Amino acid sequence: MCGRRKIERDYPELVKWGDMDYDMVKEIARQLPDGIVVQFHDNGEPLLYPRLGDALALFKNHVRCLDTNGKLLVDRAGDIINQLDSITISVFENDSEWESQDLVLQEFLRIKGSKPPRVVIRLLGNVDARDYDSYGLIAKRILHNPMGSFDYVKEVTVPEIGICLEALHHLSIKRDGGVAMCVRFDPMREGIIGDLNNQSLDEIWNGLPRKLALAYHIKGDRSKIPLCRKCDYWGIPRG
Repeated sequence: MCGRRKIERDYPELVKWGDMDYDMVKEIARQLPDGIVVQFHDNGEPLLYPRLGDALALFKNHVRCLDTNGKLLVDRAGDIINQLDSITISVFENDSEWESQDLVLQEFLRIKGSKPPRVVIRLLGNVDARDYDSYGLIAKRILHNPMGSFDYVKEVTVPEIGICLEALHHLSIKRDGGVAMCVRFDPMREGIIGDLNNQSLDEIWNGLPRKLALAYHIKGDRSKIPLCRKCDYWGIPRG
């Protein structure tokens, strides 16, 4: 979705899609403190993960969430129901497949009943929220350039502290173990600050690359950071 297809077309040498090794998933679960939010998605479709149910079960002491296009909701219902706290369905403007997506979503809601997860409908772009009012919580998002968080169709929101909230608390672990300080689309891997294959999450989170990047953010000079200088996002989603 989004810029991922453009990457496949224009930069095929960067395309290394695949699944995170399950042993790495277990290692992440072992290192994370209880009670934090864990989102099981990055730049792929999480419902394609072969051992989804097993992976989610490893994080039962966390707040578990994921974003999906929803196509496999019914097929993976047994892995999802009672194993997530919330699930977000992404609905794009002018999507030619919205009707089939809607039918799958309705069937999943019927199967799920009142059991977790809570459903959130994320409307990207100009989508009529009235079509989804009865399905769950509505989260509206504005569109931007498919290659990254810039060229937003509306003005972005800046936090009053003047520091990107995403850089402060939104660590991202790539499927190969690369760790970034945020979840912005980064096909050139400019935001990687560590490698889980030879470092602990604690070492990466408190390491020099992140400390230096945060220092630039705090001083109001995010242009000194390669990924951040091309990014217009400040960690506050806008609808």
